[in-house]
Amino acid sequence: MKKILLYLFLIFITLCSYGCTRDNSDAVKFKKEYESLNNKKNSHGEINRKISINKHNSIKYSDASEIVEMMENNKTFIVYFGFSECPWCRSVVPTLLDVANDLEINTIYYVDILNIRDEITVGANNEMKTTKKGTKSYYKLLKLLDNVLDDYSIESKNGDKIDTFEKRIYAPNVISVVDGKAMKLETGISKKQTDPYMKLSKEMKKETYNKFKCSLKCLLENKNVCTENSAC
Repeated sequence: MKKILLYLFLIFITLCSYGCTRDNSDAVKFKKEYESLNNKKNSHGEINRKISINKHNSIKYSDASEIVEMMENNKTFIVYFGFSECPWCRSVVPTLLDVANDLEINTIYYVDILNIRDEITVGANNEMKTTKKGTKSYYKLLKLLDNVLDDYSIESKNGDKIDTFEKRIYAPNVISVVDGKAMKLETGISKKQTDPYMKLSKEMKKETYNKFKCSLKCLLENKNVCTENSAC
């Protein structure tokens, strides 16, 4: 009897240890981080979209310096740049994780870019001023990802677009890196979605799914050249 009780106790301890480990995993941490903002007012005075994240997702927390190192070491991987309050991110992230699961992609590196980027403002005479400098690793990423990144432009007070003459990592940016080279950038945002807070139709979600599937398959097939329809 004592042996049976001891055996059951050991099983209980093992299961508890396994559960605690999983609760501290990046996947669960990501779920808690994003779902904790559901239906809450954000810094823009808008209500965050309610989303549901599978606790068995492929997210691995990373930072700019690790991504730089991986690219310099010619690694192949997927990286998602965003942040939890970003309304566009919240529109597409659940679908991104669904695609990763369907394609059996075990790891998507996640870099929170909210506080690592520089900030440039435009004055009354269209003069530009850097109000916040980005981190050193962020500027290194701009160079390494230059071929896929969008230009960083700012709207002046009269509505004109002012070019800052540098690139920008926007949110969301999901980038496929093959052998250390950035091959494809995808936001996943449906062309029919004109507002980050609008209700997502089945058609929009399907478009987002197909966009991410195309982009992630590009990495899986280790393509040297990724065009809009090359991996679809």
